[in-house]
Order: sequence, then structure tokens, then C-alpha cells
Amino acid sequence: MSVPEELRYSEEHEWVSGLGNEDGIVTVGITAHAADALGEIVYLELQPSEGDTVEAGEPCGEVESTKSVSDIYSPVTGEITAINTAVVDEPKVINDDPYGEGWIFKVRISEEPGDLLDSAAYSKLIEES
Repeated sequence: MSVPEELRYSEEHEWVSGLGNEDGIVTVGITAHAADALGEIVYLELQPSEGDTVEAGEPCGEVESTKSVSDIYSPVTGEITAINTAVVDEPKVINDDPYGEGWIFKVRISEEPGDLLDSAAYSKLIEES
């Protein structure tokens, strides 16, 4: 399973892209490993809306699949700047393209995330699970 090197990962299987961008806005989604483990995703609920703040490590939504329901945790702290309404309307996009069109939300980070994993550390984490 592919673990893109340019992304950073949480232990709860969310990914972050864009760390270090000048505007401080990062994109968040769930990993291919998580999407595969969940099975076909049929419903996505996000509690925060654009303009709301999220805290790193805190639940910010749920993803429901044919197998289970799992919380989505924000891997960063900051203000939600965009929600991908396409995946809310058609959650299967997350299964089809978790690192592309399947992104979930964007955040203007307010503090530097300290505990995100690089691709090698995340690969090791999922190999051990």
C-alpha cells in the first residue's frame, strides 16, 4: 500500500499535506490504510464548519462504512477554511482517491503540529498493526 512521502500522518490514520505553506493552510484526509480497513465508505459527518476551530487529537467527525463507524480526529489545531463537500455528498471518493480528490477539510494551522509521523514512521506503524 502506497504511503506518499510528502505527507505527514497521525497515529489515528489521518494525513496532512501542505505543512510549511506560506499561507499556513493544510489539507487533511484519511489514509488509504484507514479507507481500506473501513471498507466501502457510505457516510461522512463533519462537526466543524468553515470558520470553526479544531484541536489536534480531538474528534471532528465520523466516517461510516459497510463495516463500522469510526471517528475522524484533527491532526492539527487551527481554523477550518474549507470542507470538501464532494466527499460529504459522495463519500466513496475517499476509497477511490484518499490522497487526492478524497481530501476532507482544510485548516489554517494556529500552532505547529508536533507529533505527526513521516512516511517511514507511518509505514512502520501500519505494518505493526
